[in-house]
Amino acid sequence: MRVIKVSSFLRAGSQFLDVMEELFSKSSLRSYFAEFVSTFIFVFAGLGSSISAGMSATPTAGTAGENCHTLAVAVAHAFALFAAVFASAHISGGHVNPAVTIGMVMGGHVRILSGVCFCLAQLLGSTAACILLMLLTAGQAIPTGRLAPHVTGMGGAATEFIGTFALVYTACAARDPRKGPHGIASPTAIGFVYGANFMLTGPFAGGFMNPARSFGPAAVTGDFRDHWVHWVGPIAGGGVAGLVYEIFMSQGSVNDRARDQADVV
Repeated sequence: MRVIKVSSFLRAGSQFLDVMEELFSKSSLRSYFAEFVSTFIFVFAGLGSSISAGMSATPTAGTAGENCHTLAVAVAHAFALFAAVFASAHISGGHVNPAVTIGMVMGGHVRILSGVCFCLAQLLGSTAACILLMLLTAGQAIPTGRLAPHVTGMGGAATEFIGTFALVYTACAARDPRKGPHGIASPTAIGFVYGANFMLTGPFAGGFMNPARSFGPAAVTGDFRDHWVHWVGPIAGGGVAGLVYEIFMSQGSVNDRARDQADVV
């Protein structure tokens, strides 16, 4: 019995060392750093566009001014996300978003511990971008994406859920290996859907669809009011999207579909 216990202990220790070696291998560390830099790029450009658009807005512009402000910020976020995903897709997968990482974990494409490291790198990248923006903008207010006055916490979480579901579902489809070489098509699709969803969700819940995008501004300003909305909604939406795509869309190969079509004919 004692021999069995010792062998089990040694086996568990060996497995633990294997996991640690995989988590902190050169390729893994390179992936974490890629996520840090890409999230930094995305948040710096996206949040920076919100700050500059707010500075250039005039009080007398009315509804037209608000619409132009939302459109400009949405386009900036879409372009920034395209660049961030494109820059890191071949290294880390180009998640740039804890919700995307969670969707990949739920779909079985990323291990849980690796996903945790990815999320930490993304949060650090966002915080670093916000700190630098505070220094470069000479004390301009950092937008934290508060809910609109008529939007409840549950309503905001539902808005973030739907927007993030569409974003992560698109990310899963864009990365599907059955599509063949992706090139710029994958980051383009992800950037487009993010910008489109931002136009809808931005005026109501901030349009983050990304816990890292909301965490950085909250951390540097200390304003965590309604912050749970930007975690619960995106995490739930990303997880559900990863499961839905994996269960209903990823099963079966091209040959399986061709066989099904032949059976129908």
